[in-house]
Amino acid sequence: MQPLLRAIEEAHTLTQLIIAVWPLARVLAQHIVEYVLAERAQRPIAWPPCPTCGTLLRSKGFAQRQLTSLVGPLRWRRRVGRCPHGCDIPQVAPFDAVLGVQPHQRTSGELQCLGCALAVFVPFATAARLLGWYGGGVVSPRAVWCWVQAAGHQAMEHLQAELAAVAQGHEPMPEPLTAEEAALPLALGADGVMVPFRLTGGQPTGKTRWQEIKVGVLARLGQHRTRTGKVVTRLHHRRLVAVLGNVDALQPRLWLEAVRQGIRQAPQVVWLSDGARGLWRLYEERLAAYAVGILDFYHAAQYLWKGAAAWLDGRTAQARRWFGWARHRLRHGQPDGVLADLVEALEVEGLPNSSRDTLLALYAYLDRHRDHIDYAQYKDLGLPLGSGMVESACKWLIQQRFKGVGMRWSEDGFNHLLHLRLAWVNGRFEALFGLALSPNL
Repeated sequence: MQPLLRAIEEAHTLTQLIIAVWPLARVLAQHIVEYVLAERAQRPIAWPPCPTCGTLLRSKGFAQRQLTSLVGPLRWRRRVGRCPHGCDIPQVAPFDAVLGVQPHQRTSGELQCLGCALAVFVPFATAARLLGWYGGGVVSPRAVWCWVQAAGHQAMEHLQAELAAVAQGHEPMPEPLTAEEAALPLALGADGVMVPFRLTGGQPTGKTRWQEIKVGVLARLGQHRTRTGKVVTRLHHRRLVAVLGNVDALQPRLWLEAVRQGIRQAPQVVWLSDGARGLWRLYEERLAAYAVGILDFYHAAQYLWKGAAAWLDGRTAQARRWFGWARHRLRHGQPDGVLADLVEALEVEGLPNSSRDTLLALYAYLDRHRDHIDYAQYKDLGLPLGSGMVESACKWLIQQRFKGVGMRWSEDGFNHLLHLRLAWVNGRFEALFGLALSPNL
């Protein structure tokens, strides 16, 4: 303790003082925890029966146990027992079970929780280094990786159990909402993003294989007035779902979360998406009975420009004028006029086949979504016209962590870390570790 106290006395700046006090705080916390453990280990315990012969186990004295924790290495002695008949079983330490410690566990639960929380945002090597700074010890990136695999596997098993329960007709427990949140409209959307994978799970060599990750987002839509007086939409109570797979794999996950977020009780529900056929098939099969579908206006405008470029040559002023006029009519509730223009364009003699195909595709696109492009009405209701909330979710959830320079993933490693990121953003991270952490930790 004396060197630690001298370091505090010699500290001049506030930063030096805090850095000097922190090791002393860890030492004090370590002594307190070890004292409490030693005191509790002396209390009487009830010995369980031998799993082989059924005879109650007997104490064989005290044996030392050590774990690495956030405050450093912890050591304590606790009773261990054996079968009095000499059955071939490992020694049993009931006090370990009381503490929630596994027989071969070498790090404490809160240390693993913090390591996994860091790995949610930064690479494993960086998470290990930050954890070492915090705890004053050395943590290997491999250890952090193993913790993520174990916690992610647990999260995946829990999700599979929930999906199986819903498939059998059991409703998930609704997530509690405040009265203000429950009165807001519920918005849902989905999109896909590509991630690089390795051809073989454990080998870094070989070509890169790109696979699509489907991401869904659910949020309550609130109104916020800026300092300039402009009313903008803000997301409240955002929840994300994602899966390495196609739309069919996303559908049960999105429905599970939709029921949990009160899709049946929400005053208004909207589905926001671009024109991907698979996503709109998901909407028709699962959500159309509850939600109003809105085709992303900005994707629709991109299709309009493709039509203008094919019909009138995108470099001409006439193409730009028609695009601006068509975009204005589409935005202000006059899609029939745009469709009529396309019909007239298709009747022009001498129209090249490539241009005709583009215009036909544009007409079919808008006609197919005729019920989803009444943007003037959606704006009057205060609903968003674009699927920006889905695109931003894809960037945060997937691109920022899984598409760094040189990153390539195995499917198992990706899935385990993905489910930890989902647990974090959905407010269910601490529950994976059985912890109730202080918000100020």
